[in-house]
Parts: sequence; C-alpha cells; structure tokens
Amino acid sequence: MLKKAESGTWLPAYVPGSSNMVVILLMTSSMTISTTYGVYRSMLNGLNILPAYVDYFDLNDTTKGLHTAAIFIGGCLATPFSGLLCDRFGRRPAILWGSLIAIAFMAVQTAAQNVAMFIVARVLIGFGTAIANIASGTYLSETFPNKWRLWGVSMLNNFYYVGALIIAVITLSTSSWESSWAWRLPSVAQGMFSVFSIAFLPFIPESPRWLAYRGHHEAARLAVALVGFNGNVEDPASNILYEQIVKGIELERSQKLNVTIWGIIKDPVARRRLLIGSSTGIFASTAGNVIATFYLGAELKTAGITNIKSQLKANIVLNAWCLPCALAGTQFISRWGRKSTAIITEILLIGCLLTIGLLTKKYAEYPDHASKALVYGNVAVMFLFQGIYSIAWTPLFSLYPPEIANFLIRAHTVAITQLGQNLCGTILVLVTPIALQTIGWRMYVINASWDVGIAVLIWCFWVEIKGKSLEEIDKIFDAERERDTVANSTAFEKPTLLSGVRQVLPT
Repeated sequence: MLKKAESGTWLPAYVPGSSNMVVILLMTSSMTISTTYGVYRSMLNGLNILPAYVDYFDLNDTTKGLHTAAIFIGGCLATPFSGLLCDRFGRRPAILWGSLIAIAFMAVQTAAQNVAMFIVARVLIGFGTAIANIASGTYLSETFPNKWRLWGVSMLNNFYYVGALIIAVITLSTSSWESSWAWRLPSVAQGMFSVFSIAFLPFIPESPRWLAYRGHHEAARLAVALVGFNGNVEDPASNILYEQIVKGIELERSQKLNVTIWGIIKDPVARRRLLIGSSTGIFASTAGNVIATFYLGAELKTAGITNIKSQLKANIVLNAWCLPCALAGTQFISRWGRKSTAIITEILLIGCLLTIGLLTKKYAEYPDHASKALVYGNVAVMFLFQGIYSIAWTPLFSLYPPEIANFLIRAHTVAITQLGQNLCGTILVLVTPIALQTIGWRMYVINASWDVGIAVLIWCFWVEIKGKSLEEIDKIFDAERERDTVANSTAFEKPTLLSGVRQVLPT
C-alpha cells in the first residue's frame, strides 16, 4: 500500500506504509546508485586494455591518461553546484538531475568520433555522476534509521565493485570484436544503470532533516514515521526522534553559521568537521588503488602478465574479490569503529605496497628468467592490496563524510570530499602511466611512504563516532564549541596587573 507523502519539491513521493519495505527500497537505491557509479568510473580500466579502443583513438600514454582522467575533471567541476542543488532544490531532485545528465552524455560517448568528443562526453558524465553521488550520500545519511545507516550508506560505495564487475564482463565479451562496437557497446551499457537509479526515486521519502530545515514540519514528521515507524505519526519514539531533529536544526540556526565555503573555513568547529570529513576523499584516492582501478593492464605487465585476455579476466576476478572484502569491511567498521579500521588498513597497505615494489624490482631485473612463482606471487599481493583497500576505504568514502558533518555543511562536506578525490584522481591518473613506464617499482615505494603519513594524520585528527546518531555526533562538536567559547571568554576576562592595581586605588 503506497501512501502519498509531501516531498517539499516538485518530485512526488508515494511511499510504502511498511518501514521495512522503505528500508529495503532505500538500500536497493543505495546499491543501484553505487553500481552505476562503478560502471561509469571503472569502465576505462577494461577499455584501456582493448586494442580496438586504443587503436581507434590512436592513444599514447598521455592521451590515454587524459581519456581516463576526464571523468575526474567532470567531478571537480560539479563540486560548486552540488551543495547548492542539494540544499535548495532537495536531495532527490539533485539525484534525478545528475542521473539525467549522465544518461545524455553516455549517448555522446557512444557516438564519439574523435578524442575531443570522447573526452567532452566523459567530463560531462563525470559532472552528472558526481552530482548524483554527492546528493545520494547526503540524502541516505539523513534518511536511513540509525540502526541501518552504517550498512545503507556504506552500500553507496560497496556496490561500486558490482558495477565494475558487470562492465568488466561486458568488455571481455566484446574484446574479440574488431569493430568500434568493442568499446561502444560497453559505453551504451552505462546508461541503463542510471535509469534504474531514477526508477526508485518516486517511492522513497525526501530527507526528513531537509524537510524540517525548509519548514515542511508535518512532512518531516511523516517522513520520520514512514522510515522507522510504519507511518505512525503518533508513535512516541517517532515523535522523540522528530523533536531531536528539529532541535538540532534550530541549534544550528542559532549559531548563525555562514554556510558559504569561506564562512565554514572561518568557523573553527565547522572547519574541523569539514577537514576531517573531506580528508576521506584525498586519503581514499591516494592510498595506491588508482593503479589497479584504472591501469590494471599496465600493472600486470610490470608483474609479467602480458596476454590481453588474461588481463581482462584478471579485471573480472579483481572486482569479484573486492566486493566481499568491502562487505566484510562494513562489518569490521561496525565492530571496530571508523578510525581504528582506517589505521589498521593503512598499515597493511604499506606492507603490501613495499612487497609489490620488491617483487616488481626482481622481475624487472631478470624478466626473461623470472619464475612463475615470482609472477603469480606478485599478482597475488596486488590482489591482496586491493582487497585490504576495499575493507576500509570503499565503505568509509561514502559513510564517514556525511556522518561527521552537521546538517548545514553536510552537502558541502560530501562535495569537498568528492572534489579531493577527483583532484587527486585527475593528477594520479595522468601521472600513473608515465610513472609506471619511467620509474617502475619505485612508484610503489613512494606510495607506501605517503600511506605512512595518512596513517599518522588519521591517528591524530579523526574522531571516532561508532554507534552514534547524527544528533549525538553533533553534540560531540557542540561541546567543543562550548569549551572554545568558555576558554575565549575566560581569556578575555583574565585579570591583569593593571586591573588589580585599579581595584586597590581609591576612587
């Protein structure tokens, strides 16, 4: 039984009366959007191996890097618009518009006749998918019940590997074709997942926190009830949760935070929340996964795997391996917490990178006499690295930024997280093929050194929020704000020697 719910936007909402069904729809929506993101982002990993694609555009290392980086460039361009769209027009409409942009330029990519047309299409696909993904992270973190938030929001990135696996299988299937349809058909396949993402939007409620902030209080009350209490607006627990949301938003309003980026930077507590949350994008994109995600073929060549079919099959196996690792990682995060899981993972990644560098160096010294044990051992450690990476960074990338931010800066924090990932991704995607060609095994050692710095920064600055609701997380930082205010007030009122003299002088 569907129930019409006010959405506060032009996009209607007809929501099931059963909260379990609403959670299932939210979870499915999260997985579908994540699958879409995986398809769009990872398809170049397979295409970069295809001779039909490389030969059609006559790619060298530089132009291959530009093709691959184009989607990150589009993601960077989306950052200034994403927060505005989410906050002003609603979370669900922003997902819709982002998906429609991606579908439109999927068609342009499929029809591409030259390098310029392909790159423009990839840039605008990146623009659309970034808007949809930023809006989704903001929306789902605000809408899922607290007991499902960790799993629901984590799935927004965990199912990236399902999309990557699907597009890898499609690319392998077309790899023997000699026509340009070897890469055009995978390009067409991208669009259907955006269609699936749009299909769920009419059947899920708008974010109750966004509705409350925009003054749609009865709609917000109903949204809370639909998501967690089978639509019963009279349920005492539902009303308590609704009141907590309203009080939290009123407190944020009372702080009169300037929600422009400059205003956030000037406010110490908001700045800290923004920096902690957005660091996830930089850390996730620079931990070392770019090589396997976009240049698996080149990485496998350094290990001694040169056959095209073998590389494409390895791409399939890699994504099939990473999905259960990401799901296991979500369970570890629920038990160990965000901070501990990230630190342990970084330490293990450092060990893997150093091992890959050592084995790659040995292969490079005697490529004609390298044993199969050396080759397969190196590939095994590469797969182990990507699996360990997936345990922490795949779920944390979508989970931690919207959790650590309060309502007023949540969309901005998710957007800046995406910006950090896209900027680093653009640089690394352009540099990686050249670096693998010129410095080879040393690149793994350099990346391991960088990961040491990441582990230290997480240890020093991240805040553990395991098991807390969004409003409880707000209280942690509100307490910091109060301590800062008291400290500043005490410093201002601290008596000086002159004031003491004035007190004893006769008037």
